[in-house]
Amino acid sequence: MQTNFIDSFVAVVECGSIAEAARRLNLTATALALRVQTLEAEFGCALLVRSGRTVRPTDSGMRLAAGAKILQRALRELRSSVAGDELPSSLRFGSIGTALSGWLSQRLGEVVRLHPRIDIQLEAGVSRDLYHQVLRDRLDMALIVVPPFEIPKSLNWRTVRREPLVVLTHKRYASADPLALLASQPLIRYDRKNWGGSLSDQYLLSKRIQPEERVELDALDALEVLVGLGMGVSLVPDWARASPLRDDLVALPLPDAPYREIGLLWPTGSAHGKLLDCLLR
Repeated sequence: MQTNFIDSFVAVVECGSIAEAARRLNLTATALALRVQTLEAEFGCALLVRSGRTVRPTDSGMRLAAGAKILQRALRELRSSVAGDELPSSLRFGSIGTALSGWLSQRLGEVVRLHPRIDIQLEAGVSRDLYHQVLRDRLDMALIVVPPFEIPKSLNWRTVRREPLVVLTHKRYASADPLALLASQPLIRYDRKNWGGSLSDQYLLSKRIQPEERVELDALDALEVLVGLGMGVSLVPDWARASPLRDDLVALPLPDAPYREIGLLWPTGSAHGKLLDCLLR
């Protein structure tokens, strides 16, 4: 059995389409279909159900895909072990957008400079999605907001930043009471579906502030632009920006401000523990 055939099957399951998986793998659809047929002949059962241009795994296909992810991880770690590499040769890394556009890119650039053979595949996303991708072995490591629930023992966590909530407002309110601003000015709300946005919502509830909401979005840089246009104020984490805060804005500290905790999440027993140390250095 060729392991690249297994990899191809997993790609088909993830894409839900042989044509899309073929584009991702730089193969023809015919060649990819033949790989799936070879696996079906080897296992003696149907692995996919075809419906027009889409496909879905059979029960046997689901079991194969689940086992294949364990096999893929084991093979990556075996290759690194046999080669005696200080670090794994590749890394599938996910990150929240604010970190990726700011300080994280510089750290990853330093890792590549020190270890030029490493292949880093980056994926930006929101914390809840990246968490599940690490849990399902679609990512080797992710930089996310700490989950609002207990992290299972199958995953490791390392906090790397704590960002206090601040009131982001126009500089004309630089001397104003931040709680009074939240109560009196329209709110450009940080999306409550995000773990960081949920923290802002909990703070408002704890202070019994019911703001007039103007808009709700999950992109902090876009939120900053709206505040700069005078559309309202915002309650956000004091994130590490790629560039200094705009001259027409101020970030006002809050009493008893909670922190957005950001950290690295990776599977227990992963070969990427050494890379974690390298990133932190």
